[in-house]
Amino acid sequence: MRPPFVIDTDPGIDDALAILLGVGSPEARLLAVTTVFGNVGLETTTTNARRLLALAGRTDVPVAAGADRPLVAAAAPGSAGRHHADGLGGRAGELPEPGPLHPADAVALLAELLRSAAEPVTLASIGPLTNTASLLAAHPELTSKIVRIVVMGGRLGDGTPEFNVSSDPEAAHRVLAEQSVPVTLVPLDLTVRCAVPGQWLAELAAGGPRGATLSAMAEHNRARFRAETGADAAPLHDVVAVLEAVRPGTLRTEPMRLAVLRAPGDQRGRLTVTDRAGAGSRPVDVAVDAAIPLLQAEILRRLRTLDTG
Repeated sequence: MRPPFVIDTDPGIDDALAILLGVGSPEARLLAVTTVFGNVGLETTTTNARRLLALAGRTDVPVAAGADRPLVAAAAPGSAGRHHADGLGGRAGELPEPGPLHPADAVALLAELLRSAAEPVTLASIGPLTNTASLLAAHPELTSKIVRIVVMGGRLGDGTPEFNVSSDPEAAHRVLAEQSVPVTLVPLDLTVRCAVPGQWLAELAAGGPRGATLSAMAEHNRARFRAETGADAAPLHDVVAVLEAVRPGTLRTEPMRLAVLRAPGDQRGRLTVTDRAGAGSRPVDVAVDAAIPLLQAEILRRLRTLDTG
């Protein structure tokens, strides 16, 4: 039986490609998509997830809406300026009508899936970590049913707060520093290095209509990344994390003990390394490197199967 996994997300352009990568990964089985506030508001992220699964022809995958704000603070402004007001580079209206919405909320659906799972489930958390932290707090009896949480977020190099972690620092600290299940963190330090060039996007577009739609979305990120860094490439942060979730060992990791700064101020949400694999709580496996050309080629191959079957 193919190992099961769930994607918790706030689509988002790179989230969109990550969801489609999950659908196009034959060795794993996507049980559900749960949504959280983030790049845009919860109503929009939830509609986007349902539209994306309709694009993939997978409206059978349940979608449940989760948290619309952080655990203890007011919601910060989203990153719609980075993803467009619709979250999908201005392309949401070009997608099919959204599939059904599951009647339960995200945490209730996740608990139901874990409780009934015949084998442990991987949770790919690629948005703010509010749903994930809430699940762990509300259902500690189910943590043994989670084989691993793969988190996309954080930045280690220059210490600047990253969007997913800083959107809910309390939730991020609970998952990354107080977790009782194995966690793999895929930080911006690595995902920025995995940004794909224009030729990669052209090859994705040439694969068929689904690939063309995803490539057009990613062009929005390409233009922004070029304006900010001067590099002509499109970052696909969340896609890298989902590939690691469905194909463990894609990324090279190092164990680190982490903390998230939660005090008010401009450093709120900053990720810090407290000790590399020291005694005490379980260290997080932080992704530090990958065979980047092979990784880019594998992502492209999987996304193109959506059009080729």
